[in-house]
Amino acid sequence: MKKSAVFFLSLLSTFMFSQKVWTLEECVNYAVENNLQVIQNSYNKKLQDYTLSIAKRQYLPSVSGNINNTASFGQTQYVNTSVRNDNFSNSSNVGANVLVYNNGRLEKSIRKTEFDVAASEFDVEQIKNDISLQIAQQYLSILLNREITKISESALDNADKLYKRAKITTEVGTTAQTVLAEAEAALAREKQNVKTAQINTERSLFALAMLLQLPEYKSFDVQNVDIQDQIAAPLFSADQVIDKAFENQPQIKAAETRIKSAEAQTEITKTAFWPTISANVGVGSFYNNLLSTNIVGFDPVTQTAIKESSFFDQYKNNFGQQVGLSASIPIFNKGITRLNVEQSKINENIAKTTLLLQKQTVLQNVQKAQFDAESNYESYNAASQAEKSSKLALDFAEKSYNAGKTTIYDLNTARNNYANAQGSVAQAKYNYVFSLKLLNFYAGIPLSL
Repeated sequence: MKKSAVFFLSLLSTFMFSQKVWTLEECVNYAVENNLQVIQNSYNKKLQDYTLSIAKRQYLPSVSGNINNTASFGQTQYVNTSVRNDNFSNSSNVGANVLVYNNGRLEKSIRKTEFDVAASEFDVEQIKNDISLQIAQQYLSILLNREITKISESALDNADKLYKRAKITTEVGTTAQTVLAEAEAALAREKQNVKTAQINTERSLFALAMLLQLPEYKSFDVQNVDIQDQIAAPLFSADQVIDKAFENQPQIKAAETRIKSAEAQTEITKTAFWPTISANVGVGSFYNNLLSTNIVGFDPVTQTAIKESSFFDQYKNNFGQQVGLSASIPIFNKGITRLNVEQSKINENIAKTTLLLQKQTVLQNVQKAQFDAESNYESYNAASQAEKSSKLALDFAEKSYNAGKTTIYDLNTARNNYANAQGSVAQAKYNYVFSLKLLNFYAGIPLSL
């Protein structure tokens, strides 16, 4: 019964998953939560968290206990003869060691580890951003291919009507056989264009499903979005975006944090010039037992034998304590500490250079996004004008053909020009939308459609 319930629930969840139509926001949210690359880097962040916890616990004393048991058997030399020396001994102690002074090494180590934890968090955010942008671009590619499919289907419908008309006029002898042949060829070309557009749509859906790392891609589908109302001039210039990008982009924050981590490491390295002082305390006791006899000596006053004390009596009488303070003072270590400090300073310079490289990359990305947004917007406007002109030319070509003043070849040329113009408008539109979303993303505006 239980197995049947589990199977039913699994089947139901699979069915509901297959019926789901994904929005861009849902795709992005799913990816940043389930992408394996994100999960892997999240584990790196958890490792840094544990490293920080370990660093903080270095303040606590180290406590350890020892118990030793020893048994020996055999003869031993005593004056001019040998005697039996079978014995058993037991000892136990508990000790604690705590760091008293090391020129703030523990505090500096904690501070460095905190910077490392923050940097790992920014690394995870950067991976999420990269995946989000890839998903947005692929999502728009699906919408583009769907629009091209609609354009191709409209062209196919017109070609089919023209073919049916040419077939009738050819059969009644009004037009030549070549007109029907050209109409049939145009119809075949449009069918091929429709099939190509459909395949491209399926291919882009498959690519997005692979980005999401979905177990089942055949039933994957996304929501259609009308982006016509989003065609407006860019809201921001590169100069306006760059300062915001330097503030909110995680790769910049990670590089800045790693500079602080490198500086903290230099301070940690410098503590090796200073002495380290540790304190230790301990308590312990021991027990001895002569296995061959229970007499351990004679009382010279009473001339009586002294018998061996019991285990607990010996532990009580032999109980002892110790307190210690030790200092490790560096005197000469071949100049290695100074060289280590110089190495740490070089790592600081490397971290600072990495920040400059990251800023340069972000600057170039923002400038490219600005350039793409402006050029794609101009391309869209130009393509829209070309589409209007092609539509007007097509209208005249259809009227002329209907009046018998132009050939079917001229009409097909006009229709092809119009279809190509529609495709150019769609391509320019989605290119512009992505470049605009990218520019807004650098300005701190979340991805959405």
